[in-house]
Amino acid sequence: MNYADMFRLEGQVALVVGGGSGIGQASAEALAAHGARVVVADARLEAARQTAGRVQAAGGEAEAVELDILDGAAVRARVEETVGRHGRLDTAVTTPSINVRKPLLEYTDEEFERVVMLNLKGTFHVLAEAGRAMARQGSGSLIAFSSIRSLVVEPGQGVYAATKAGTVQMVRALAAELGPRGVRANAIGPGVIDTPLTAPIKNQPDWYAAYGAKSVFGRWGKPEEVAGAVVFLASRASSYVTGTILFVDGGWTAVDGRFNPPL
Repeated sequence: MNYADMFRLEGQVALVVGGGSGIGQASAEALAAHGARVVVADARLEAARQTAGRVQAAGGEAEAVELDILDGAAVRARVEETVGRHGRLDTAVTTPSINVRKPLLEYTDEEFERVVMLNLKGTFHVLAEAGRAMARQGSGSLIAFSSIRSLVVEPGQGVYAATKAGTVQMVRALAAELGPRGVRANAIGPGVIDTPLTAPIKNQPDWYAAYGAKSVFGRWGKPEEVAGAVVFLASRASSYVTGTILFVDGGWTAVDGRFNPPL
């Protein structure tokens, strides 16, 4: 075992869905920095192009494509196109999510369907289509984004939390089903990370400060602090890791309560 090369990704092809901003952008840049050829996919083509440009400016290999993960046929076509162009697909990362923060009893059917369709069904489309391609080639790493909300909740997070818990269970099922064919499936559970999804909280100082204080580091996380987990799960360093969720949450899920007792 050459431990120095365990995290290197030369010769690999990675599809990063949601790569136009936030954690997806940082993931694309980190994978490319470790040697992967990255296909940056996003519903906003211009955002994907900007990320691909950042990768190329740093000396990496990347291309930008448009992709709406709510369109299962489009996801299938994009995966097939990637494999056709590059001959393989080694890693698939899916990050897109939305949240409607309101009490469950106030949710409308339209809001429920919008959150569930993108967070759960859209994630399913990516995992299923990439999983099929990887199963055919006999190797690959599926990486889905869950959340601390898969484990802990607060008022207003019920539907979002349900989708994130569901993502973990899909990953576990895929790990069981595809493991014999050489494919790994894992989830990452970020804590509070400064991204476009959490931007509304930043505009409310008390809320923003309270979330930062819940971390044992007393601050929010950055997208690049999550990207390392993506590289790990894409690399040979995690060759015996499957069916699990890796929390990157600054200790949020480890620390009980909101009060430090006098000791």
